[in-house]
Amino acid sequence: MRIGYKLASEAFGPAELVRQAVLAERAGFDFVEISDHFHPWLDNQGHSPFTWTVLGSIAAKTERIGLATGVTCPTVRYHPAVIAQAAATLALLSDGRFVLGVGSGERLNEHVVGPGFPADVRTRHELLREALDIIRLLWSGGYRSYEGRHLRVEDARIFDLPAELPLIAVAASGPLSARIAAELGDGLFATEAKPEIVRHYREAGGAGPRYAEVSVAWAADERTAARAALDTTRWAVTGWKVMSELPNPVNFEAATTTVREEDILEKFACGPDPARFVEAVQHYVDAGFDQLVLMNAGPDPDGFFDFYTSELDAPVRRLTSRGSSARSD
Repeated sequence: MRIGYKLASEAFGPAELVRQAVLAERAGFDFVEISDHFHPWLDNQGHSPFTWTVLGSIAAKTERIGLATGVTCPTVRYHPAVIAQAAATLALLSDGRFVLGVGSGERLNEHVVGPGFPADVRTRHELLREALDIIRLLWSGGYRSYEGRHLRVEDARIFDLPAELPLIAVAASGPLSARIAAELGDGLFATEAKPEIVRHYREAGGAGPRYAEVSVAWAADERTAARAALDTTRWAVTGWKVMSELPNPVNFEAATTTVREEDILEKFACGPDPARFVEAVQHYVDAGFDQLVLMNAGPDPDGFFDFYTSELDAPVRRLTSRGSSARSD
């Protein structure tokens, strides 16, 4: 099992994200995963730097820690040819430490370029399939063209390709997206501790690493942690159908007016008690995930790193499945 740290690009500026990545390496994390947004979820988060520039800086200032996007949508705001080039370059600059996490995207980020974000999930999945075909095609070398139902490439070649191509982890929340992950990806990415996601992935032939985000909020007391998560991360309790559809931070502000501290406490492991954090991770291990990303919504990132090193690193690495139908091996 590998343990990652989530870099929240909606909540921190670029220099701070790089600083946190350096601290995550020192704290013993295996990798950092960074969100790839154009907008924050809420205006009071106040940030949304260009993820790929931040990743390049992190690659230059770290030595061993893995890097991952969590996740990039390679279909609307970005053309997949651009992502193929960006990922290949980052793999070279990081000496092979990069994992390309991809998904079908959220309206929040993708509508900004004008053509529109598809209203139906089927079209989004078709786009993602074509995008993955294009990325693989360009990574195979030489000049390439592609004519899909939605996407095209004309005489494109990526000149700087790493000897070992990045692993692609595909985000999934149900059987259809899990099948895309199994058929066209090298790994799975999810945000919920649902064993059926891993089961669908495996039944479709998937055998790669399984990434998942664990919601936590560290502070010296439980209420301080819960209030911080409520202030900046209450969008996380709305569920994927809401998160994928709303177009702007103001819409998430309106959609989350009724979220309470009690709702946060149900979703997040809050406070200073390591046992609560370990139990939160355990649910994901039981569901069959083996690449676990701690998404800290607490008010003190530096304190969280100290807490992780002294209280969490050893116990979470000892966790094994308690007998879930989806094995953790």
